[in-house]
Amino acid sequence: MGKPIVAIVGRPNVGKSTLFNKLAGKRISIVEDTPGVTRDRIYAESEWVSKKFTIIDTGGIEPENGDIILSQMRRQAQIAIEMADVIVFIVDGKQGLTDADSEVAIMLRKSKKPVVLVVNKIDKAKEENNVYEFYNLGLGDPISISASQALGLGDMLDEVVKGFKEVEDNGEEDEYINVAVVGKPNVGKSSLINKILGEDRVIVSNIPGTTRDAIDSYLETDIGKFTLIDTAGLRRKSKVKEEIERYSAVRTMAAIERCDVCVLVLDANEEVSEQDERIIGYAHETNKAILVIVNKWDLIEKDDKTMNKFKENMRVKFSFLAYAPYLFISAKTGQRVHKVLETIRKCYDSYNRRIATGVLNDVISKAVLMKEPPVIALKRLKIYYVTQTGTKPPTFVFFVNNADALHFSYQRYLENQLRQSFDFEGTGIKTIFRERKE
Repeated sequence: MGKPIVAIVGRPNVGKSTLFNKLAGKRISIVEDTPGVTRDRIYAESEWVSKKFTIIDTGGIEPENGDIILSQMRRQAQIAIEMADVIVFIVDGKQGLTDADSEVAIMLRKSKKPVVLVVNKIDKAKEENNVYEFYNLGLGDPISISASQALGLGDMLDEVVKGFKEVEDNGEEDEYINVAVVGKPNVGKSSLINKILGEDRVIVSNIPGTTRDAIDSYLETDIGKFTLIDTAGLRRKSKVKEEIERYSAVRTMAAIERCDVCVLVLDANEEVSEQDERIIGYAHETNKAILVIVNKWDLIEKDDKTMNKFKENMRVKFSFLAYAPYLFISAKTGQRVHKVLETIRKCYDSYNRRIATGVLNDVISKAVLMKEPPVIALKRLKIYYVTQTGTKPPTFVFFVNNADALHFSYQRYLENQLRQSFDFEGTGIKTIFRERKE
């Protein structure tokens, strides 16, 4: 299973974004040239007392008028109830209790989900008395915080992690390969899943945006057990007019977070767009195994060079995805659909591959002999030892003399050597360079 999901719910200007950024810490930093990173992140990773979780900002409420705010808050709360393991309900300690707070509290109480009631903007000791009126919400003891000054966050996080379900590790969950099927609206995601399942499990329509929620379908075959997660299509920002589209994006991000393999579905009739890059960029950022599927291939007039030309165009667009395999299919006719699960399985095996330490060091030693690290600021990188510390994704720690002497091109060279030697097609690999004395 993926990490627990914590959703932040609240009215405008109560401090949701401030709290979100505090919990996200340095992970929220914006890097313009990294695929998938946007200026209005709606999810981030956080950790407390060795427990990792995903925080989701269910924001997007605009203060137009009271009725609009209330209806959007209800919708926001419903999204949180559906997808979150724990809900953080944040209220304004300076403004006091409002009707909107009370109505949303009724929904949250009925949900039976763990709710942590947080009273924000309690910046001084004398303002602690402002907390008491929020007992009227019937959500237990309110926790006073100041998100801007990072006061009280420890007490709040203690309550948050108490709400996580303890999952027994009996190995059964690991038997299923979680597959998130993502892409723009109307590219054929639902049709593909239906074809694989052999039944109309998911509503299929030619109206973009039909699929609003992430829907799980379970499948057992002779090559493995799969959970197929059909997600709502992500739209270009300029076309996001309804709040529900933002929430569809939230659900898609959550689906990517809990998947092992992310399958990006493209329409062969359309150019690869910036939006496609953004969608798969999220999966790339979170180091998932990735497969790119080009659907509606039956509608394309082609010769013996068409597929290669299309593939070359995609490799230029998805330059950060050199490791991902491509499949050209027709969900409508069934062309090559039988290869989809086989390829997903190969991607997953790469994602879960572990290399023996001795073999790993032999490969890296030979790589260094073939090509020495460049001299950076009068220093040359020296690699003492490398070990694999984890899978999903394969993670390698290099112990070196000076991490500052590592040039990005040499890091890429080492990653390529690992790929060539151990067949990591279909998955990102993570390399960490750590200084230690010889």
